[in-house]
Amino acid sequence: MNKHMDRRRLLQAAAGSALGAVAAAAGAQSFPYKPQQRYPDPSVLILDPSFAKYRIYSSTLEQVGTGMRWAEGPVYLPREGYLVCSDIPNNRLMRYEEKTGEFKVHKANAGYCNGNTRDRQGRLISCEHSVTRRVVRTEADGRMTVLADRYQGKRLNSPNDVVVKSDDTVWFTDPLFGISGTWEGEKAAPEQATTNVYRLTPDGQLSAVITDLVNPNGLAFSPDEKKLYVVEWKGTPNRSLWSYDVAADGSVSNKLKLIDGTGAAALDGFRVDRDGNLWMGWGWNGAVAPEPVDAGNGMKVYQPQAKSEDLDGVKIFNSQGKPIGFIRLPERCANLTFGGPKNNRLYMAASHSLYALYVESEGAT
Repeated sequence: MNKHMDRRRLLQAAAGSALGAVAAAAGAQSFPYKPQQRYPDPSVLILDPSFAKYRIYSSTLEQVGTGMRWAEGPVYLPREGYLVCSDIPNNRLMRYEEKTGEFKVHKANAGYCNGNTRDRQGRLISCEHSVTRRVVRTEADGRMTVLADRYQGKRLNSPNDVVVKSDDTVWFTDPLFGISGTWEGEKAAPEQATTNVYRLTPDGQLSAVITDLVNPNGLAFSPDEKKLYVVEWKGTPNRSLWSYDVAADGSVSNKLKLIDGTGAAALDGFRVDRDGNLWMGWGWNGAVAPEPVDAGNGMKVYQPQAKSEDLDGVKIFNSQGKPIGFIRLPERCANLTFGGPKNNRLYMAASHSLYALYVESEGAT
């Protein structure tokens, strides 16, 4: 065996040990991933010919971090050259260093952070999902600024996902997830009568721009910011993505269902690319059949209405809501973002792991 081969194996072993140490420190599961060897990657599916131009022939899916309990809220910070994502049940933010490939804890005791984004000045904005129940900004010197924690004198429910518009207004969703149980924080009674989408102005004025959605989840703007898209987690009869026209004063109108998560599909966090396509976290919603079947040994079980392995991944829609592409993942994808120096690397937070794929597109912001 030559020296180059020995060195390569030592480096691989060291990388594996480091990644395992991250997982072991949190007591969470980590999963090995065997990337595709051949080009093009068969995990990237073309559902419509219009998607072919976004697939890079010689790019394959990579697992760049693992060992989380429920990965969420990825955001890329260009100035720092790393990505931050949430590991909600472990109450921490994780960090992936692009130059070194290191995956480590960015911040512990993070208010059970869920969604994250950056503002126009490059600062990290986070939705503290439970206990603190607020939207915060991390300043350049590390200080924390509370942007919103109450509406009309009452505590927010559970800030979930967040985006920043070019006029520096901060928009975020406020469902009940972080206070509905103890898995992602602490159980608490909601103080708000409805689950809202909020708009926060630079001078600190907070208004509820949407109040009729049941547990709004992911949200994003179209490239020209004339449309606001919001996922309704508990829509009727299915999870849905709604489109709204956005006026200059920040009000929204003309509510339109753009995407219906029919059957057992679960829409989640998403981002919009420069061409207006929606890249959306996708998976099984956990629905089971209405009647049990005999499973032997006297047991009757309610069978799943779908297979996770058939649905887990990222589904891509054009601006008219037509599905054009799909990226298969070995785990359920909750949220994603574009990043990297060229803004063309798609990062996907999927259950226990963080995945990445270079695409021939860029994030809209």
